Amino acid sequence: MKHYDLLVLGGGSAGFAAAIRAAEADQRVAIIEGGTMGGTCVNIGCVPSKTLIAAANTRHTALHPTFAGLNIGGTAVDWSTVMGQKTALVEELRQAKYADVLAAYPSIDWVAGHGVLRTSDPVTVTVGEDTLVAPRLIVTTGAHPWAPPIPGLADTPYWTSTEALASKTLPGTLLVIGGSAVGLEIGQLYQRLGSTVTVLEGLDHLVAQEDNEVSEALLRYLREDGLTVHVSVQIQRVSHTGARFQVDALVDGKAQQFEADQLLVATGRRPTTAGLGLAEVGVALDARGGIVVNDHLQSSVPTIYAAGDVTGQAMFVYVAAEAGTIAATNALGLGDRALDVTTLPKVTFTDPQVASVGLTDEQTAAAGLDCTCSSLPLRYVPRALANRDTRGLIKLVVEQGTERIVGLHVVAPEAGEIIQVGTLAVKYEMSLSDITSLFFPYLTMVEGVKLAAITFHKDVSKLSCCAG
Repeated sequence: MKHYDLLVLGGGSAGFAAAIRAAEADQRVAIIEGGTMGGTCVNIGCVPSKTLIAAANTRHTALHPTFAGLNIGGTAVDWSTVMGQKTALVEELRQAKYADVLAAYPSIDWVAGHGVLRTSDPVTVTVGEDTLVAPRLIVTTGAHPWAPPIPGLADTPYWTSTEALASKTLPGTLLVIGGSAVGLEIGQLYQRLGSTVTVLEGLDHLVAQEDNEVSEALLRYLREDGLTVHVSVQIQRVSHTGARFQVDALVDGKAQQFEADQLLVATGRRPTTAGLGLAEVGVALDARGGIVVNDHLQSSVPTIYAAGDVTGQAMFVYVAAEAGTIAATNALGLGDRALDVTTLPKVTFTDPQVASVGLTDEQTAAAGLDCTCSSLPLRYVPRALANRDTRGLIKLVVEQGTERIVGLHVVAPEAGEIIQVGTLAVKYEMSLSDITSLFFPYLTMVEGVKLAAITFHKDVSKLSCCAG
């Protein structure tokens, strides 16, 4: 039996953040992990997807230069080399950001194996024949891809995002079920690397959590990019014969059949809580299997906390890391902190990207706010003109009277680099005049935020360069 000040069940971003917070307070910690060190993001999520997206976008730019007079060649795809470079980056970051970090904290023990919770007071976890004991436990076991109960699907060798980001071959044709971030990012990168891609989305718009104007713009741009995208799709059945997938569906109520070499199911993720012994000690779970926590990340059992995707809340790695730190702070009595995601920035890494923070104009009424909006097409942003790429818009949602900024929504190739300005504006309740009175460097994309603010009172088409 080994005694610790804190046990952490799960060795991803949230788990490491929790363990580091405890170690910095001179607490002895054990991280228990039955899989690969580093969790989803570095191994099978953010890192592999974003580097493959960068490779795909590089090829696309070479094939479709926006500048006259350029003759760019060398666009053939060596798939194994592309995937090998991706794998090398994953291994490098896993070593640098997890294994090497672990070595820097001698008070953190790494315990490899599947942990099962046995008692809650004190917390007892068994890992094989070993027993670990501590006053508190933080569960950070993350989430896993989820597929809906479509008839026939379970009998086919479909891909989740995990398999799609590790494939040894580039399929000639790819069907994607799911039109949110994961499905669109992977679908577009495969299309840009040479596959013919069709996306099937059940709702009448893409990226369901985003502003409607943003969703409509992204749908238009993806179709212009070469993807076949259908919305309002009801999947009836999936089958696999030989080397081909077949999907029978209703599209706008009409029967249609789709075939492809490979099928990606990107319909969301579910918290990983099965087989951990949580229910047996009284930890409450929600309908999707997530651990129910309060604002301080404490579960229904006072000695057990949870952080990250396992709670089902805001499944982003940067939220998981912050939540891990907060959970450890509270569990060890080092403070009394709450997790607040009301000003959480989100990015979908398509091209153009989609990024948002705060309220959409559709959400303002439910929030009891009287708001107005203004959308600035990128053709009014000088940097976009210089890039010869004016796809997108910058939309501000502003409270009437106070002119307080309550939301920013961006469709642009660099939307993810722009959105943090909106995060600061929403969090610190900045007004339009606060934005318009700031200096924004000329010929940057973020200058578009200032121009969007100016549009509430002026016609930006009648302004000279940098004039506000």
